[in-house]
Amino acid sequence: MLILSAIQVEDMMTEADLSVNTLTESFTSIVEHMQAINKHLLALNSCDIRDEALACCSETTDKIQASIVAFQFYDRMQQCLQHVTANLKGLSELVESPKRLYNPTEWRQFQHEIRSRYTMESEKLMFDAIVQGKSIDEALSIKNTHQEEDQSDNIELF
Repeated sequence: MLILSAIQVEDMMTEADLSVNTLTESFTSIVEHMQAINKHLLALNSCDIRDEALACCSETTDKIQASIVAFQFYDRMQQCLQHVTANLKGLSELVESPKRLYNPTEWRQFQHEIRSRYTMESEKLMFDAIVQGKSIDEALSIKNTHQEEDQSDNIELF
């Protein structure tokens, strides 16, 4: 059942990648077209209509840039889901072997492998909180507090 869950998540990520690739190509094309329109407008004599069209180009470019930044969420989500599927597969392998299932050393090694996959500080903080016996709500609160403190950067590198 754990492997099935991992496969389902991986399958959905593959399908989502196709959609995101289409969106990325579309945004790239839109940016190129907006640059061409802007260039053509700048070649025209100044008038109210031209200036309004240039303002629309500028606003559209800003919206496109905001959308591209929003794609960072998708990258972050995909990385998180990759960790989830790897963890599900690892857990499945661990519990299918009675020798490993009842061995505390195996569980500690598995926990170490999980934590070592994490590259975002928020993931490590949540993991550490859960391992320390904190509730899911407490772990999420720790993660959210960390993200609020990092809000000044607005981007968490991973």
